[in-house]
Amino acid sequence: MTSGTLRTLLIVAAAAGAVSVAACKGSANTADNSAAAATDANAAMASANSASNDAMAASNAAANASATAPMNATNTP
Repeated sequence: MTSGTLRTLLIVAAAAGAVSVAACKGSANTADNSAAAATDANAAMASANSASNDAMAASNAAANASATAPMNATNTP
C-alpha cells in the first residue's frame, strides 16, 4: 500500500468519524452542531495529516536505511 493510498484512507476515515460524531450530537441548535462538526472535522484532518507525515518520515527512514545497507550479509566483496 502506498503512502498516498494510506493518506487517502486516513482522511476518509477521519471525515466519516467526524460525520458520525456530528450525527450523534442531536439537533437542538443546528448552528452549534455545524460548528462543532466543523471543529471535529478539522481536528480529525489535523490528526490524519500528522499520521500521514509520520508515515512518510518512516518510509523515508526505511528507504535511507535500505540504500545504505550492505549488499550481502557477510559484508565481503
